[in-house]
Amino acid sequence: MLALLGLAMIAGAPAARAEPVVVVVAAADSRARIDPGELAGIFRRKIRMDGEGRPVVPVNLPAAHPLRRLFSLAVFGRLPEDLQAYWNEQYFQGISPPLVLDSEEAVLRFVASTPGAIGYVSGCSIDKRVKILASLDVPGEAGPGTGDCRKKTGGG
Repeated sequence: MLALLGLAMIAGAPAARAEPVVVVVAAADSRARIDPGELAGIFRRKIRMDGEGRPVVPVNLPAAHPLRRLFSLAVFGRLPEDLQAYWNEQYFQGISPPLVLDSEEAVLRFVASTPGAIGYVSGCSIDKRVKILASLDVPGEAGPGTGDCRKKTGGG
């Protein structure tokens, strides 16, 4: 019931519906795409190395951030607060959750400058520092490519 209430609250937030959520890595990263299972494994810290044996470094936005909530729904089918018990259990096994950064710009800077980093931002935040591995479909939300980038890009 709580998850449904949270989904209803997100669905009513214009900023959360305006842009697609995209998963990004550094522009020079060799990965071209990522499948949903791998993405979930990385952000649950079950997958710690990529296919070439390099560390993978996932980064999140704060739990209350609209994009974090949409990402969590798309990848896990649950809101961030619904995963608290999971992270409490992982903590006692010595596994910490992904690093949390305060803004999309912070995610872009970190991902662009940290080997193996992977994060997510709104589609309109993308620039030459990063490349998109996936656009996420969020149940009940506007699909990828339906956002309005005019506010961020200055377009008319």
